[in-house]
Amino acid sequence: MKSTFEHNRIALVGATGAVGRVMMEILEENDFPATSLALVASQKSAGRKLPYGNRMLEIQALPTFSFADCDLALFSAGAAVSKDYAPKAEAEGCYVIDNTSCFRYLPDIPLVIPEVNASAIRTSERRIIANPNCSTIAILVAAKPIHDAVGILAMNIATYQAVSGAGVKGIEELDRQSDQVLKGHDVDAPSTHSQQIAFNALPHIDRFQDNHFTREEMKILWETQKILDSRIEVNVTCVRVAVRNGHSAAVHMEIERPLSRSEARALLEKASGVKVVDDPDQNLCPTAVKASGSNPVYVGRIRPGLLSRPCLNFWVVSDNLRKGAALNSIQIARLLADNIS
Repeated sequence: MKSTFEHNRIALVGATGAVGRVMMEILEENDFPATSLALVASQKSAGRKLPYGNRMLEIQALPTFSFADCDLALFSAGAAVSKDYAPKAEAEGCYVIDNTSCFRYLPDIPLVIPEVNASAIRTSERRIIANPNCSTIAILVAAKPIHDAVGILAMNIATYQAVSGAGVKGIEELDRQSDQVLKGHDVDAPSTHSQQIAFNALPHIDRFQDNHFTREEMKILWETQKILDSRIEVNVTCVRVAVRNGHSAAVHMEIERPLSRSEARALLEKASGVKVVDDPDQNLCPTAVKASGSNPVYVGRIRPGLLSRPCLNFWVVSDNLRKGAALNSIQIARLLADNIS
């Protein structure tokens, strides 16, 4: 890579969305060294102002926005927007960190979790870097130290994903339907979810594929094999649950050699980005309520499996809007700034 971040000028595309708002919070919290921040969204949002620090920043319209004056663009406005505008930003000399599924599976685009495969940035010639699926990020941050120590052969995973994964409209639909149920009113027909989400669990997320798995489930398989190890077999069920924010996952992994509970716990306690919450005597384990609004990947319920072959189980929880999207993107931005020359 030949360019440098000469001025740390950043554009945030999708500033009005759920992830965009959290990106602004994290940029401010971490005092990211940006000399300027441009908020970019659709034409209908242009002219609105959002608070950033002690300033109000005006949203600019994406169709007329020039990336030539930016060093880095953070994209989180949907795959269709990224498909049209991320290559435009790249062509104008801007680096792009894309939070959608648009570029994740292209062989020349790095798919990066800083705690897992930061080196992928250094080997790429492209100016676009993809941010993985929110559940994939949490699962692989926790799986990485286990794989490094004993080798993972296969993973069986069930995710329990919050409605914030469906954006602001997903949260609003849960809130509205929950209020209607509690008041004894008829529940509105769903518009964001396939069925009523209030007080419910929906055993599918995204479109069904020809193999009867959903695209959300296949994302975790594809991304695990691209990021961690192409030889790992992955079997997944993704469930949408009536939780506002914070994704959870039950992970069962088959490993190359046995690992005791204490050994696994010690590996996880030393792992970057992981916080172990695991005290069965006190009924302590990670929950979405506790994880929401915080940065770590929380791991609990650590225990060897009951199969005759070596296996390990644990429970993983993270804030899907923070580590699962905004924070991971900003961590990539720091890596990118450190590695381009």
